[in-house]
Amino acid sequence: MSGTVPMAAPVVPVRGRLRPLGLDAVRIAGGFWAERQSINGTATLDHIEHWLEREGWIGNFDLAARGDLPQGRRGREFSDSEIYKYLESLAWEIGRTGDPRLESRLREMVRRVAAAQEPDGYLNTMFGRPGQAPRWSDLEWGHELYCVGHLLQAAVARARTRPGADDGLLEVARRAADNVCDTFGPDGIDGLCGHPEIETALVELARTTGEDRYLTQAALFVDRRGHGRLSDVEFGREYFQDELPVRQATVLRGHAVRANYLAAGAVDVAVELKDASLLEAVRNQWRNAVTRRTYVTGGQGSRHQDEAFGADWVLPPDRAYSETCAGVGSVMLAWRLLLADGDPRYADLIERTLFNVVSTSPSADGRSFFYTNTLHRRELGIHPDAERPSLRAAASLRAPWFEVSCCPTNVARTLASLTAYVATADDDGLQLHQYVPGTVEHRLADGRHLCVTVATDYPRGGTIRVRIDTDDERPWSLSLRVPGWAGRGATVTVDGHTRPVGPGAVTEHRAWRRGDEVVLSLPTVPRFTYPDPRIDAVRGCVAVEHGPLVLALESVDVPGVDSVDELRVDVSRPPRLVDGRVTVCCRRVRPREHEWPYLADAVESAPVVGEVLDEVALVPYHAWANRGPSTMRVWLPVATDGPAPT
Repeated sequence: MSGTVPMAAPVVPVRGRLRPLGLDAVRIAGGFWAERQSINGTATLDHIEHWLEREGWIGNFDLAARGDLPQGRRGREFSDSEIYKYLESLAWEIGRTGDPRLESRLREMVRRVAAAQEPDGYLNTMFGRPGQAPRWSDLEWGHELYCVGHLLQAAVARARTRPGADDGLLEVARRAADNVCDTFGPDGIDGLCGHPEIETALVELARTTGEDRYLTQAALFVDRRGHGRLSDVEFGREYFQDELPVRQATVLRGHAVRANYLAAGAVDVAVELKDASLLEAVRNQWRNAVTRRTYVTGGQGSRHQDEAFGADWVLPPDRAYSETCAGVGSVMLAWRLLLADGDPRYADLIERTLFNVVSTSPSADGRSFFYTNTLHRRELGIHPDAERPSLRAAASLRAPWFEVSCCPTNVARTLASLTAYVATADDDGLQLHQYVPGTVEHRLADGRHLCVTVATDYPRGGTIRVRIDTDDERPWSLSLRVPGWAGRGATVTVDGHTRPVGPGAVTEHRAWRRGDEVVLSLPTVPRFTYPDPRIDAVRGCVAVEHGPLVLALESVDVPGVDSVDELRVDVSRPPRLVDGRVTVCCRRVRPREHEWPYLADAVESAPVVGEVLDEVALVPYHAWANRGPSTMRVWLPVATDGPAPT
C-alpha cells in the first residue's frame, strides 16, 4: 500500500465502485443536519469535555504521567476511549469550521494524552503499571486494543483535516500502533480484542500513512476471529463474534456494536486486499441482518442482557435495546459497503439510521442523550439526576451522562464528520446519497471541475433541486438516489421533461451547462407501514412514516389520555398532514377487568371501544421526550370492531 493524498473523510479506500468526498468538497448550508451540526459544535462538545473532566477520565492521563496510578483512577476499563472519540470529534469539527477555540482545546488534550504514553508506545491508564493488571491480561473485557483503535481514528481525523499538524497526535498513534503490531504480529501474542474496533482503525491508519504493516495486522485480527481464541462467557462466544470465522458467518449476531465494528473492519481489509470472498461474506451478513433483525427506525439489537441482536424476526418494540452506538456502527458498515459496491440500498439504511437513531439520541439542546432507543414507552419517564451519571439503560429520559458514556462521544464524532457521508464520485461524475442544502464540488481525473448546488427543505419536503454551476462540453453523469421508501410516485424533471422513477438511483449523463437543473420529486405523503407477519411482537400494528422519518404517538399530544396504550388507530383513514403535523384517527379503548387475564370468550376479552379522536398528532420519533415525561409508541395497534361504548 502506498500513501494517498489526504482527504478529509473518515473512510478513504484506495479502490471501490465509488470514492468519498471529504469536508473540503461538500458544504451543508442549512436545514436539518446543519442545525444538528451547529448544536454539536457549540453545545455538545463543551458538554462532553465538562463531563470528561468532572468524572476524572481525562485526569487519568495526568495521573499516569505523574506515576500516580492506580490510586485515584476513575471510570471503567474503557474510559480512555471516550477521550479519543472526543479528540476525533474535535478534529472533524475543526476541519469543518476552523474554530480556533477548539484547536486550542485539542492541542491541550493531546499534550495530556501524549504525556502518559510509555517509552515503547503502549498507552492505557487501566493496565500495565505497578498495582495494575498486566498489559493484555484481559483480552475478553479489558478493551485495550479497542482503546488503541479509537486513538488511531482520532489521529487519522487530525491528519486528514490538518495534514502536517505539529500537535504530535499522529506520532502518538503511530507509536501505539507499532506497539500493537510488535505485540500481536505473527510472532507475538496469538490473540484479539473482545471488542472489535482496532481492525478498521489500523486500516485507516495504513491508508493515511502508507504503512503496510498496519493493514497486515488488521487482516490478521480479522482472520483470528471466530476460532475460539477468546474465553467463553455467559452469553457465549457469539457475543464476541468468536464462534464462527468472519468468512463463514451468514448474519450479524452477538453484541450489536461489536458486530458492526467487526464487519466494517472486515470490509476495509477485503477492499484493500482485493479479497472478494471476504467482502461477499460481509455483504450477506448485512443483507440478512437488515431484512430480519433491524427495527423500522434502523436500530439494531433487541436484547438487553447482552446488548445483542436477537434471533430472526425477534424485534419487540418495548424491549428494543437499539443502542445508539450500534446505529453509529451500522452507518459505518453501510457506508463502506456503499463505497465498495455503489448499491443505493446501503444509503437507504444510512438515511433511516441517521434520522431515526443517531439524531434521536441527543436532546434538542445537545446536552443529554439516549443510550438505548426504545420504540414503546409504557410508563412516564423519570428525569435523571443532572448531577450524577446515569446507569446506561436505566434512563427513561435523556441523561446528561452515563457511567458507560460511549454514546455521546460516538454521536459527536458522527455529526462532526457527517458532511463526508453526503456524496461520492467516480470517473464519470457525482452521486448524491443524502439530501441537504449546500454545494458539492469535485475534480475528475482528467482535471475537469464539477460543481453543483442543492436546494431542498428535506426531510420536511420531497423536492430536491440540483443546479449545475460549471460549464463542460464533455458529458458527465449526475446520479441521485431515489429512496426505497419512495415507492411509486417519485419523478425526475430535466429540461422541462418529467418522468417517473423507481427506487434505486436515477442517472443523467450529458454535457451540462451552467444553470441546468435536475429536480427530483419524492412523494412525502404520510403513510402507514405494515410489519412482516413473522414479527410476532407487532402483529396487528402499523407504524406511520413521513418521508424518511419514522413517527411516534406521544402522550403529551393527547390531552386527557394518560397512556398511549389506550388508543387504536383507524387504518381506514390514511394519515394526514394538518398544519405541518401528521395526524391519524384513533379510537380510545377501555380494558375490561377480570380475575384471570385469559378467557375463552373473544368478546369478553376484548376492550370496550370508546370515543373517536379524529386528529391525533404524531411527532417525529427523533424528537420524542423533548417535552417532559411521556408515554410513547411507534407501532400502533389497529382498531377492530368491538362492543359499543357503555
